Amino acid sequence: MARLHTIALSEASGRAAELFATVKSAAGKVPNSYLGIGGNSPVALEAVLGLEAALKKSSLSPMDIEIVKLVVSRATGCDYCLAAHTLLGKKLGLSREAILAVRDARPSGDPRNDALATFTHHVITSRGIVAAEVLAAVKAAGVTDSQIVDAMLAIASITLTNLFNRVNDTVLDFPAAD
Repeated sequence: MARLHTIALSEASGRAAELFATVKSAAGKVPNSYLGIGGNSPVALEAVLGLEAALKKSSLSPMDIEIVKLVVSRATGCDYCLAAHTLLGKKLGLSREAILAVRDARPSGDPRNDALATFTHHVITSRGIVAAEVLAAVKAAGVTDSQIVDAMLAIASITLTNLFNRVNDTVLDFPAAD
């Protein structure tokens, strides 16, 4: 059960209602995470949506973005985001086995995806102090400097929603991740 104030979608007004309409138009629904964030702080939801819009224009592929978000969600223990991004990863063609591997930064069979997952895991678990060897390995796997910076943007984006969902204990509205 959510621990922060949560409004029903029908109760939204003002900027929150506008943002929810945009989300619903794009995604077909307003996920509980966005409903909780926007119902409490339309400014925070606008920031999340802005980060997501920026990521769509970034040097990362949709698959790259999901790999980063899976790793971060697993490392932070956010069941909500892990469920959402497992579903999105499957829609992008990641197999169940690949999802299980990359979210734990284990070999999945795709060297580039594995290097991106390992890099992301190191960024999160080392508080950003990444060894030169880890950076060299991700670059050797074909990840460009621009993609490394954009991966950090993806980390920032998912960290905000991970934190919200962990504090709020947001109710899942996606199938639970296995």
